[in-house]
Order: sequence, then structure tokens, then C-alpha cells
Amino acid sequence: MSLFDKISDDLKAAMLAKQKDRLESLRAIKTALLLAKTESGAHEVTPDQEMKILQKMVKQRRESADIFKSQNRTELCENEIKEASIIEEYLPKQMSEAELIPVLKAIIEKTGATSAKDMGKVMGAASKELAGKADGKMIAENVKKLLGV
Repeated sequence: MSLFDKISDDLKAAMLAKQKDRLESLRAIKTALLLAKTESGAHEVTPDQEMKILQKMVKQRRESADIFKSQNRTELCENEIKEASIIEEYLPKQMSEAELIPVLKAIIEKTGATSAKDMGKVMGAASKELAGKADGKMIAENVKKLLGV
């Protein structure tokens, strides 16, 4: 079953259960996937593209939540956080920092990085290897720590 079909089924279930928050989030996902299908012209979105779309949606919600929080708009902040958590249910499980560090150390060894100058090289390799498994911001922070930046 494709992600689009799963979202459609979950959307129907949310309608029947009258879960307003979940319904809004699922509609947003379905809309984003439909837009991606029509934009590409290929009428198919690859699983990799689907994951990128969902990751982008989660990132947007988190950034909006931070903005609302800084403006003391807690109700809107909470709503964005709820939507992000619902969207995350459809993403692969993200790596924890403890799981991420050994992988980054191996990538640093592979690339032969020794200083801050090599950060781009490490980030390129890490982004490819950890795509969809870890947040880019967390990867960058840990690479900086490991390279002593």
C-alpha cells in the first residue's frame, strides 16, 4: 500500500472518528502529495520524494511553532506541534543522538576529515547516508562537535 493510499484510508477513519486535529493534518499531507504528483508531470511520486515532502512539512510546522512561541501565542504553537507529531507518524523512526554519533564518527573516518574545513565533505556524505533517518540540523550540530568547531 502506497503512502497516498494509507493517508486516504486514515483520512476516512479520522472523519468517522471525528478527530478534527488529525483530519486537518492528514488533509495537509494529502494535498502536498497531490500537488507533488501534478507538478512533476510524471503522475507518480517516489517513496523518497514522499519522505522529503513529509520532512519538509514537519520542519515547517516546527519553525512555525517556534515563531508562535516567541510571540506568546501558545494556542497556535500547540496546534503546530500537534500537526507535526501527526505527520511524523508517517516518517521512518528518527535516530537518537546516541545512535547518530557512532555513524557520524565512521563517516568522519571514511572521509578523512580532521578540521572544520572538512565539514562540507562530511555533511555531504552524512546527508546521503542518513537521509530520512535523522534531522539535518542535529547532524550538523554533532558534526561540528566531533570536528571541534
